[in-house]
Amino acid sequence: MKENEYTIKPIAYIKNALNTKFGVPRQSGLAKELISEIVFQPEYRNPEALRGITDFSHFWLIWGFSEARRDDWSPTVRPPRLGGNERVGVFATRSPYRPNSLALSCVKLEGIKKDNTLGDIIEVSGADLMNGTPIYDIKPYLPYADCIPDASGGFAPDGGKVLRVAFDSPIPADMTEKDKSALTEILSRDPRPQYHDDATRVYGMSFGKYEVKFRVENEDLFVVAITAEK
Repeated sequence: MKENEYTIKPIAYIKNALNTKFGVPRQSGLAKELISEIVFQPEYRNPEALRGITDFSHFWLIWGFSEARRDDWSPTVRPPRLGGNERVGVFATRSPYRPNSLALSCVKLEGIKKDNTLGDIIEVSGADLMNGTPIYDIKPYLPYADCIPDASGGFAPDGGKVLRVAFDSPIPADMTEKDKSALTEILSRDPRPQYHDDATRVYGMSFGKYEVKFRVENEDLFVVAITAEK
């Protein structure tokens, strides 16, 4: 290892219903109904490490783009918000294609549950991480320091459009209301690439044990099928 290099390893992994990259919220906090679990690696399953954690309502997760790693990097990228055509500097974006594939997300603490095998598991909401994503560190969110009300959002000043979601297909009897709410919230943020606009195209995404098919027409998203994945 070179003198200035630093090796990090996961302390935990995320566990949730987002099994593929397609459908993952583009930013944290957009899918507030989605519950995720932070499951620690065996060597970090010490309850003392979580002492005082419930005094905080939100946390920063430092995690890795495990599905977007590459050996090289580009100084410019094409953000979806700009239609996928205009290039800007990689450090002016949250693109996963970076010199180091690290990311930062703010999540809300929902609780801590104890598991006889996995130890203490942190339950959070609002995560924009795919199931199985490695987490490298957890730090408390401090409102007095981390909240900047008059900050500029550059080319992404808001959360983007919100679609109306309609279920044209029966909802599986075993899907909970909580899961339905989380799925609705994710779909309302339009999982499609932002430069797609084909009202006849049917898209598919994985959500937990279900395969969800949908199409979008103007500001409306229609769920056309929800089936159990094989």
